[in-house]
Amino acid sequence: MLRTLSRPLVAGVERYLPGAFVFAVVLTVIVAVLALVFGDVGPAELTRAWGDGLAGLLAFMTQVALVLLLGYTLALTRPVKAGLIRIADLPKSPRAAYAFVAFVSAVASLISFGLGLVVGGVIALEVGRAARRRGTKLHYPLLVASAYSGFAVWHMGYSATGPLAAATPGSFVEEAIGRTIPISETVYSPWNLIAIVVAVAAILGTVVLMAPKGKDRIIELPERMGEEEPDVALKDPETPAERMEASRLVTLIPGLALLAYLGVYFAQEGFDLTLDIVNWSFLAAILLIVRSPAELAELVGGAVRTVGEVLLQYPLYAGIIGMMTASGLAAQLSGWFSDISSPGTLGLWAFLSAGLLNMFVPSGGGQFAVQAPIFLNAADSLGVDPAVITMAIAYGDQWTNMIQPFWALPLLAVAGLGVRDIFGFTAITCLITGIVFGGTMLVLGAG
Repeated sequence: MLRTLSRPLVAGVERYLPGAFVFAVVLTVIVAVLALVFGDVGPAELTRAWGDGLAGLLAFMTQVALVLLLGYTLALTRPVKAGLIRIADLPKSPRAAYAFVAFVSAVASLISFGLGLVVGGVIALEVGRAARRRGTKLHYPLLVASAYSGFAVWHMGYSATGPLAAATPGSFVEEAIGRTIPISETVYSPWNLIAIVVAVAAILGTVVLMAPKGKDRIIELPERMGEEEPDVALKDPETPAERMEASRLVTLIPGLALLAYLGVYFAQEGFDLTLDIVNWSFLAAILLIVRSPAELAELVGGAVRTVGEVLLQYPLYAGIIGMMTASGLAAQLSGWFSDISSPGTLGLWAFLSAGLLNMFVPSGGGQFAVQAPIFLNAADSLGVDPAVITMAIAYGDQWTNMIQPFWALPLLAVAGLGVRDIFGFTAITCLITGIVFGGTMLVLGAG
């Protein structure tokens, strides 16, 4: 049934879905029109809000850019990439390959969304290459779609920006409810861990059931794709400056210093994580793994080229956030869902509204900043656990990423495909995971 359902979706997406940058521009125009019609601002105020949106999210954008950049760099370090290449030969059948890629991507996404996007692209490419060597036919667009489907659980894990913001002292969440919400009550809660297992199992089953059969069209990995390897070979140093550039000690010293800092931090603070700590963690790992500053510069250069298109679009989405906030559209949307909620359904409506808003604001932290105050106030008045509402917004954000092209770009850049190649498949993932996440909120509301 899922395979049959995916066929018209794939055909429709290939024909009508624009590129990611065009998608962002179209969303900007739609939001501007809606803001002028339904909002409380005029053209001049809206234009100012659009431009000011970039400055308003600049600090957060820097944090997110570092998560993405460091995650990509870590995935391409020699030990990590070598490990991915070794495990790529494990699945021996097409169905096992689709499930395996989705599973690896999901695990990496739970560690870091930046790592998950890049690892997903790399493992899809390497599994495709391994299958080609064996003579096994794999539908490469579905393989890459499986990798992106694993990303649907990222906001339940280590780099979850919404829950991390709620756990950070001095954040707007602390101002709204008078305290922070520790990660132990959100990401590490038993019910979220159970939801992760159920969601990942549902994703694996979904990609397996969409596998081509019989005379279904199969588009294999192109012959030369993935054959180019990044040039990180170390040159023989001749001058003192070159010897320093080739010295592992130069990267090892700050790596060990960061490791010591993280040890002190976790000893004093426990596992109350922030975005800064996530970034320090991955930078420490990179510095301890790379052989020299020269290798580090080469890897970072490759990462910048790949994530550049994402960073180019971020100002547009920051402008959208600015318009939706200044005009009151975001508050109206969240407030409408909040007004129709009861104690048992507040989590579900928070999830659904977050999924809808994510189509216009594909930023977990930026979206959380807009929605959380409204729903946390509603949770306080209705006696609902604020940790549940925090994760409801996180679930909604990750859910509709499956039909929003913004975060697919880094993975697609690595895999060598476009959004039209995979979104017919990931739309089915969106449907199935929506049932899992919405069901989780209903179960918690009933409890």
